[in-house]
Amino acid sequence: MKKGKAFVFAGWWSIALVMVLGSCKKMLPVDRPAFSLESQFTQDLYQPVLGRTTLMTNNFNAEGSTLPLTFRIINVRTFNDEPAPELLKLFPVEVWKKPYTGDEKTLAEITAKRATEDHPLFEIREHSGEFIMWNSATSDILKAQPDSGYLFDVEAFNDGGKRIFKNMKLRPFRERPYEPNNQNPITGANSNPAIKPFTVTDMITDSTGSNMSADDISIYFYRKGEGNSLTLRFLDKRLQPMDPDLFKDTKWNELLHGFNMQKTKEAVRYDVAFPIPLVEMPTRYTTFDGKQAKMVFAYSRQGFGNLRQDASFQINFAIYRKGDWEMVIWFNRENPKFIND
Repeated sequence: MKKGKAFVFAGWWSIALVMVLGSCKKMLPVDRPAFSLESQFTQDLYQPVLGRTTLMTNNFNAEGSTLPLTFRIINVRTFNDEPAPELLKLFPVEVWKKPYTGDEKTLAEITAKRATEDHPLFEIREHSGEFIMWNSATSDILKAQPDSGYLFDVEAFNDGGKRIFKNMKLRPFRERPYEPNNQNPITGANSNPAIKPFTVTDMITDSTGSNMSADDISIYFYRKGEGNSLTLRFLDKRLQPMDPDLFKDTKWNELLHGFNMQKTKEAVRYDVAFPIPLVEMPTRYTTFDGKQAKMVFAYSRQGFGNLRQDASFQINFAIYRKGDWEMVIWFNRENPKFIND
């Protein structure tokens, strides 16, 4: 082949290759969003406790649908098929604008990380399908069990399709402002308001030297105002005040995430932010799962044979309602033995 014709042929082949590749590109399939009709909520009954912010997670299976999906609550109504505007009305709620770490040094530092926004009391996260019941929801506003509660539908969709999940149920329990709590979640009755310590270790009685158990210690919660405080009081078996310094090995400044500690012969008071704990995450002030605050009261004494006896008891708890709270710790049978043998 002559050189000139070779150039012409090569040029023609290049043009043809570009045309073929261009047409193939046009023929390639275009990825389109998919919506699986097998997608589903893993539960249709939700029973949050009123008075506390509850996030209901891991409740939707997308089954291969293209993410993100968008979710909306629609057609909210009572079980009697009447309108339920109370679930759609906006109420002020506190939200975190900066992460809580557990290392905040002042109440003002915690306050600066939160802001007040208006939200429906019950809502769905737009792209996860998770539900939130905000702590502003109370039984004064919403229907609580034993009422049958509410029905609602959820619309889930993307550009590939949509589905409406019908007749989902919301049946809240009435408030329990602290935990542990013996209050009946439906009637609200509480015949035994005292709770017990989580653990009691190497504590003996001052009269007989017998081992103390959790049943020997009764703990009561009292809300006495609208502020931001927690006061700890100790009572002996005759309901007389006990000096907190008897628990001499207690790390009072690290007992809970509180501030401006004031300790007297009868009580220990802290300024605190609510709820306690502030966030469900492990910190040095919480249980290992972060769901409850943890307080350890400790002392040591010299036992028989000059053996050191390290005694303590631990209280795990949560408080959800803001206020001036008192926790009264009563040694209901015998007093602990603090003096050396």
